[in-house]
Amino acid sequence: MEISHPEVLDSERPLLSSLRTWLALALACALLVAVPGLTYLAIRDAAFDNLRAEGMAAAQSRTLALESILDRQRAVVAVLADDAMVKAALTGPDAPERVAVSPKLERLRQETQSTVLYLMDDQGQTIAASNWNQPDSFVGHDYSFRTYFRGALTAPTAMEFALGTVSREPGLYLSHVVREGTTLLGVAVVKVEFDALEAAWARSPNLTHVSDAQGRVIITTQPERRFAPVPPVPQETLPITMPVRTTGWTLTLLMPTTEARQTASYAAGAAFLAMLLLLGATEQLRRARRRELHKAEAEQAYRARLEQAVAERTRELSEEIRERQAAEHRLSRMQADLVQANKLATLGQITAGVAHEINQPLATIRLLAENGKDLLPAPGPAGDNLARITRMADRIGQITDQLRNFARKATGEIGPVPLRQVIDASLLLTASRRKSNDMPIHVPPIPDDLSVRGEQVRVEQILVNLLTNALEAQERVKDPWIRLEYDVLPDHVVVSITDNGPGLPGQIVPQLFLPFVTSKTRGLGLGLLISRDIARDFGGDLVAEAPQPDKGATFRLTLQREQ
Repeated sequence: MEISHPEVLDSERPLLSSLRTWLALALACALLVAVPGLTYLAIRDAAFDNLRAEGMAAAQSRTLALESILDRQRAVVAVLADDAMVKAALTGPDAPERVAVSPKLERLRQETQSTVLYLMDDQGQTIAASNWNQPDSFVGHDYSFRTYFRGALTAPTAMEFALGTVSREPGLYLSHVVREGTTLLGVAVVKVEFDALEAAWARSPNLTHVSDAQGRVIITTQPERRFAPVPPVPQETLPITMPVRTTGWTLTLLMPTTEARQTASYAAGAAFLAMLLLLGATEQLRRARRRELHKAEAEQAYRARLEQAVAERTRELSEEIRERQAAEHRLSRMQADLVQANKLATLGQITAGVAHEINQPLATIRLLAENGKDLLPAPGPAGDNLARITRMADRIGQITDQLRNFARKATGEIGPVPLRQVIDASLLLTASRRKSNDMPIHVPPIPDDLSVRGEQVRVEQILVNLLTNALEAQERVKDPWIRLEYDVLPDHVVVSITDNGPGLPGQIVPQLFLPFVTSKTRGLGLGLLISRDIARDFGGDLVAEAPQPDKGATFRLTLQREQ
């Protein structure tokens, strides 16, 4: 038989408790690091995949547009090389067709959207051009030094992207040799400029450039980089490259990744806040369970003492029936009062405990939001959202202060409160409940200068309570909705909240504003009472309309109007 030593077991309990505490803390820290990190990686990778797919589609579209232009201009210069008038014009300086070929090239240039069309003889001397009647005409210029001329003499076609010697404008030169049988007559050339194409690409935020086989930028949305080596890929961009058919060129499209990374960062931040709230709620539940155990022990001891006192009192009064009946009556009444007082004390303890426990995670949320806003590189939607989180944290802090000070008259300053502002805040506080069942709420336009007399947080408390009651009343309604209306009187403003629920039971309407009277299975019966008392503190009132068959409930909140 094993004999236990209580003193040894008692000494081991603090060590085990401390070990469990450290293990729980280590697990919480691991979750706070791992979950946001994995969330960031997953969201970032998904965003990059979408960005890559979008970039491939855009790059393919731009490549096809460029290839279409090149194919059309190659066809133009190939047709010119076989044209009978062109061949006749190249046969000699006295050929009668030489005078007529330039106007023909001008008409062809307009129809094919080329920049310049011109003919050179076998020595590289320009004999005809589409710009023959312009100051910068190519006629008479010697282009035998050009790569596209020398290349066409050895191969049927050639191409070169260069700066024009006369126009000083960059463009692509496509050439095709002109022969009569085996006799070399000359070279037909078309020059193509890509100003319109570059302008169309520049309207997109994605930088685009085309580089040749030597790694030189030739077509670009940044003209200052033309003819320079291909620049390195900037940070925070995703390069998409695609070859241009039959040219040796490469089209590069730069997709900004800043927005994708920001989206992943916001998702990681949201995951961190969610884990922080979850851990805080778990700790709060653990402490609440411990308090409930202590409370149950105290109540058991109290009942034992009370039963002992009742027994002693009963024995003392057993000799006289009348005194005994009076004592029993007093005892019954005392027990009922004690139970009710115990309920109110328990409610106060729970409310104070919840308000106290919220303060620490709430302060952490506010600090993280302010730090996040300070870390942003520039103002924007993210900064506005973090500022909104800070304001909501301040608002929750004010509400918890009101809960702790609820037993005594509020000392907050009463003054003008914009009606639109408190309604918007109340709708925001109940938005998550409405989104769960996609419940619409109808709110008319409210002037910015319409104000009521009160205290903002407490007026919001009334509206949140009425909206919550309307939401809970329609949990099983097929087509739920809420309508909020207001009526401006000379000295008062009346706000009405109507729902599409089953309405108020007739037997409960006379007792609707009494404490602990409720038609909800999980209600305390205190919300409407507190809301009416707040409204009366501001010189107003809260009433419910008489129930009507097949119609929901309507509550009217009357508040003094601030001129």
